[in-house]
Amino acid sequence: MDKIKVWIVEDDPDWLRGLVAFLNKEQDIQVVWTASSAGDVREALRGRLAEDCPADVVLMDIMLDDKPEGVLLAEETASAAGARVVMLTSMEEKDLIFRSFQAGAIDYQIKSDFEGLPDAVRSAYRKQSPINAAVAESMREEFKRLKQMERDFEIKKVEDLITPSELQLLDLIDQGYTQPQIADKLVVSLRTVKNHVNHILKKLNLTGSREAAAKVKEMGLFHKQNKNDSAGR
Repeated sequence: MDKIKVWIVEDDPDWLRGLVAFLNKEQDIQVVWTASSAGDVREALRGRLAEDCPADVVLMDIMLDDKPEGVLLAEETASAAGARVVMLTSMEEKDLIFRSFQAGAIDYQIKSDFEGLPDAVRSAYRKQSPINAAVAESMREEFKRLKQMERDFEIKKVEDLITPSELQLLDLIDQGYTQPQIADKLVVSLRTVKNHVNHILKKLNLTGSREAAAKVKEMGLFHKQNKNDSAGR
């Protein structure tokens, strides 16, 4: 029976010895190469390691020499060796979990759960690695954070584009005022109102004033302006 060939990258010598002995007890798994530093891995990859000692699965410690070098190595190793990478860590850092998957890792295992490593290796080999609940939740939280950052950036961009007077005009449009009514209320000409509306639409790359008003409202900018006006009184 062909065994699943495994590389292990781990900078704790006791953990490394323990993992090698533990995995080699499995009838279908064989640890064929180990390294304890990022430098060792990169030097080996520049040589003939991938040809002379190919791997099916790589167990990669995320922290090497007290730095998250494993995140960078995951992408390099997956590309050079064509192996599936499973990250190992004693931590549950949300940003590192997300970055590991971005780098090409297909699974993430906490070291204290080492009893599950043989099954994790087999799943990785079969390309069937399930994302455990803790990792899935961390990834959902990270996606949520990134989505909120994207939304905040978009709001700030619109906020910087629209002047307070343009925001007031859009607020009136949202309330249902027509352009002639807005001109009367603001004591300006209808032509001035039309020019302001056209200017706003160009800024926001939109075609309708109600669409522009709805977009600004959805971003909460009317509410924000009202709060600022109240604070300024």
